[in-house]
Amino acid sequence: MPPSSFYARPTISYRRSSFLLLISFLLLLFFGITAFLRPLRNDRCLNINPRSVRVHWDHTATARQNVVAEDRHKVMAFVGIQTGFGSVGRRKSLRSTWFPSHPNGLQRLEEATGMAFRFVIGRTSDRWKMSALKREIAEYDDFIQLDIEEEYSKLPYKTLAFFKAAYALFEAEFYVKADDDIYLRPDRLSLLLAKERSHPQTYIGCMKKGPVFTDPKIKWYEPLSKLLGKEYFLHAYGPIYALSADVVSSLVALRNNSFRMFSNEDVTIGAWMLAMNVNHENNHNLCATECTPTSIAVWDIPKCSGLCNPEKRMLELHQMDNCIQSPTMESDE
Repeated sequence: MPPSSFYARPTISYRRSSFLLLISFLLLLFFGITAFLRPLRNDRCLNINPRSVRVHWDHTATARQNVVAEDRHKVMAFVGIQTGFGSVGRRKSLRSTWFPSHPNGLQRLEEATGMAFRFVIGRTSDRWKMSALKREIAEYDDFIQLDIEEEYSKLPYKTLAFFKAAYALFEAEFYVKADDDIYLRPDRLSLLLAKERSHPQTYIGCMKKGPVFTDPKIKWYEPLSKLLGKEYFLHAYGPIYALSADVVSSLVALRNNSFRMFSNEDVTIGAWMLAMNVNHENNHNLCATECTPTSIAVWDIPKCSGLCNPEKRMLELHQMDNCIQSPTMESDE
């Protein structure tokens, strides 16, 4: 309220005029500030809680409190779509199919499934590629950028950094690692992860075993094959798998150099899961070769470790009624 002195001498006209001018000024100031603080309606112009973030890790961190945010976003599950600088076409196809291309779409998908989705990428010394990524982030706002070099040979390190970043930013029951060359049914993945489980430490994936690759000419060559023997232990295929919150919290709490890093990311994760005595949950709906009423993730196993020609195949699958319109059914497994 204005000071009482403004009412003390009402007979003086200039004081009354001054009072009115002051009231007008205060009203204009109040409404101006209110309008300035009111959120803009166009969420592309102002995003109070930006979806894209860049995460830097202190490599000397030893405890989880050093890397966990105070107010993590709560979801049932967080799904990180691993992508790279050469995967612009894949991301374009994904945003034209099951991965929403607009922040509003991402929000609706999260509300419908209880799961948040982001692309996960590292960094490169190539300034042109970094500039292109910056423009893509500004347009779509659907990335988590890790402060780690984006390189195929360093995928195990990127995977560990991903789980640490995901745990720091999201409070979830499950954290899902997925590749950018699979066709995913988010509604069915949500049903799978929402099931009641008696074991708090759970590792869900399409499990496999097989011979250790000792030939350097093969893509999946393992230089540390002597530590593994002739055959791999049971572990999930790399294109998609999920770890429960208890498992990821244990990963976050340990030093980075406490882990044995094998050449292949899926083998590395599998080795950690054995060491942590987790429950292995095998689900072949995560590695379906075609869309069915129970398929969760579709890719061209064993021909490719993902979809062969994913930019084209992703769009083709999304045109099939049995991929996008078949009723969601729970698996019998």
